[in-house]
Amino acid sequence: MATRCGLLSRDCPPPEAEVRWVYQPVEVQYPDDTWVLGRISGWWTDAAGEVWCRLRTLPGGDGPRWCHYDPESVRLLPSAGI
Repeated sequence: MATRCGLLSRDCPPPEAEVRWVYQPVEVQYPDDTWVLGRISGWWTDAAGEVWCRLRTLPGGDGPRWCHYDPESVRLLPSAGI
């Protein structure tokens, strides 16, 4: 998705003032149907209304990256007690 400096990427994040920073534990499904733990540290909605999240998978996954939020492959987990 485009931002003011081009495509949304690690080197070109969305405008800081438009990001809602959070700490949200998640489970992420990979194409091979395995699930791994991760966390979302930011939410952003682009001009077209698409929701993006700053996602990092654990342990030892890639660093945080902006990706389109897909509730089918990224499950939000409770961040406080159940």
